[in-house]
Amino acid sequence: MKRKPIALALASILGMPFAWAENQTLPEMTVSQTRSAVVADNPSPSAEVTQDQIREINVINVEDSLKYTPSIFIRKRYVGDRNGIIASRTAGSLQSAWSLVYADGLLLSNLLGNSYNFPPRWNIVGSEEIENIEVLYGPFSALLPGNSAGATILITTHEPQQFEAHARVQGWSQNYKHYGTDDTYQGHQEQVALGARVNNLSWSFLFNHLDTHSQPTNFATAAVPASTSAAGTPVSGGVGYTNPTNVPSMMFGATSLDHSVQDTAKIRLAYDFTPDTRAALTYAFWQNDSFSDTQTYLRNALGQPIWSGSVNIDNHNYTVSTRALAPSDSNTQNQLLGLSLDSRLSADWAIELSASDYSTLKDVSRTPTTAVAGGLGQPGSAGGAGDISFGNDTGWKTFDTRAIWKPGQGRANHTVTFGYHYDHYTYSSLKYSASNWTDDSSIGALPSGATMGDTRTDAVFAQDAWKLDPRLTLTLGWRTERWQAFNGFISGYAPIASRDDTYHSPKASLAWQATSDWLIRGSVARAYRMPTVTELFQTEKIGAVTQISDPNLNPEKILATDLTAEHAIKGGNVRFSLFDQHTDNFLTSQLDLLTNVNRVQNIGRTRITGAEAVYDASDFLMPGLDFNGSLTYTDSEILSDPGNPAIVGKKVPRIPDWRISAFATYHFDEHWTGSLGLLYSGLQFGSLVNSDTNHYDTGSLSKYTTVDLKLGYRFSKLIRASFGIDNLTNDNYFIGPHPFPNRSYQAELRVDY
Repeated sequence: MKRKPIALALASILGMPFAWAENQTLPEMTVSQTRSAVVADNPSPSAEVTQDQIREINVINVEDSLKYTPSIFIRKRYVGDRNGIIASRTAGSLQSAWSLVYADGLLLSNLLGNSYNFPPRWNIVGSEEIENIEVLYGPFSALLPGNSAGATILITTHEPQQFEAHARVQGWSQNYKHYGTDDTYQGHQEQVALGARVNNLSWSFLFNHLDTHSQPTNFATAAVPASTSAAGTPVSGGVGYTNPTNVPSMMFGATSLDHSVQDTAKIRLAYDFTPDTRAALTYAFWQNDSFSDTQTYLRNALGQPIWSGSVNIDNHNYTVSTRALAPSDSNTQNQLLGLSLDSRLSADWAIELSASDYSTLKDVSRTPTTAVAGGLGQPGSAGGAGDISFGNDTGWKTFDTRAIWKPGQGRANHTVTFGYHYDHYTYSSLKYSASNWTDDSSIGALPSGATMGDTRTDAVFAQDAWKLDPRLTLTLGWRTERWQAFNGFISGYAPIASRDDTYHSPKASLAWQATSDWLIRGSVARAYRMPTVTELFQTEKIGAVTQISDPNLNPEKILATDLTAEHAIKGGNVRFSLFDQHTDNFLTSQLDLLTNVNRVQNIGRTRITGAEAVYDASDFLMPGLDFNGSLTYTDSEILSDPGNPAIVGKKVPRIPDWRISAFATYHFDEHWTGSLGLLYSGLQFGSLVNSDTNHYDTGSLSKYTTVDLKLGYRFSKLIRASFGIDNLTNDNYFIGPHPFPNRSYQAELRVDY
């Protein structure tokens, strides 16, 4: 079989150009196409991760699979982190609403907010069941909302064709040594995936159990007072450091040492009514029990630990509040119910339907507000008063229907996709004062704080991929969205009026197959990223920070452009992209370090411009060596802000200037494989005024370089063991206040039947 026909078949499936020498041959193979889901005729730059690649990466949580994907950063601070939001080449590491994650066409993105508190529900998917992951960059498809302005991640799970079983056991450990903490944190995970096909019915089942302890991910701190004082209990153990804005500061202890126990159970049924019509039902349940502990560094003259109160360190007086070193406890239960249907009605027509309902069955958080007398015990260690918050009845519902029309079986050279999208997000948070912070039944009759609200979007869209000639394809799209915000309520504030607005988003892309191995594509798109429920309505005090929302926020108005060239080479592919994104009414939540107020606001206009180079190849330099790597440069600027002219000309927060990723796997023989990964992130700022110029302490955004290793041995077709090291060089780095893990070791044993 000639290589060129195989390459062209793959190009038609993956949307990538390939070219090979005519006189070279490959063994005969079967090429099959995965059924379309969510996006058809994608006009965006893209990247892919396969199950074979995932098995060579140090993957514990599903989001680890994307670790070396070009220009993608997952804010995963520790194993089992529930706040692993996505950053991309045009979206910062707190813009969670600038990305979309789907699994088998069902939305996993948590678009109730736009911060670290609203990550995708990665737990719904197990790494064992993934077939592949496709990543799309930018809002260039009319089939997607403006939340795709950063990246869209499409996870496709494996469909069993016969009985199969997969089991995996993992363990990990890190010794974390920084500031006043020196301890070892460990965990383990067990995962089982089963599946089979019986006539027209296929089924798959997943169960995952994770039990893990994290390093501290935050610290209790205060600025060093300007004047000296003899007041307060003399203590030792405080750690002096310099905060991100170069203010001398003192650290009292470590917080957010998380012990998390998570369980996921999932079943998926798919039935083929005919070879061209299939329906699938998915049910997933995920629960998490978490205890967030604290550690004090302070000791009095008798060597006793001090947790709160008025203390004196080096002739400076500090007040360590009850909340500063208070633990917290949380329990949550979530479920996803999804239904999808796709059918080829005729040679010219196909339809796709999907509906999902993600609901929070239980969401309870507890924290004490009472200190132990004299500060000689951890707050809440003897019970006592506290706050208990309930987030039940929070979730989202979605519905999508798409029709694909290919008139005349190619004679008209059009592929038209049109359809309707619906989503409804509901948020509810009720905070109560409790006489005993560990007992939910001890709450008061009325909440001490409440926020709630809804948003809804109804959208219609159409997209036509028009092949003007065999080498030139013009893709035109249009999306109209009616967006509503209603039922907004903030305790202590006046009634909030409902909102109802309509927005239009045109898209265009032109792809030119310049030669047999070069594809050049230019894309431009308008998109609107609607304010989320919590950006509009979540005004409340969360610990020591007051969160101020704004029900009158404008949507972000995005103009994105991309020019991409793809070149196929023997064994691989290279891509070059130039991208630019201008955003009016840029939405950000900025923390005022002096007042501890977090205010959501629109700022005038921002620009993000950059270049990206991506390369991947099999048998790179030598047989058995696979390699993929990327290099991204980004220049960002705040172009205008009438409300705060001082930030004009500053860098957009949390967009690093450089990103580098590289990952190589070598197959020594049929038993041994080894892999090496490298990640680099460059200079970035966390504040709108770019005043955080110290990048090496808590609260900062660090430059970092990490190196990861993995060695695997296959005993037989059924059994494989591996050993991995993350952050081999033991780099200490921070993303915001959060220190990321030190050198970590993990071991894995898996069985595949």
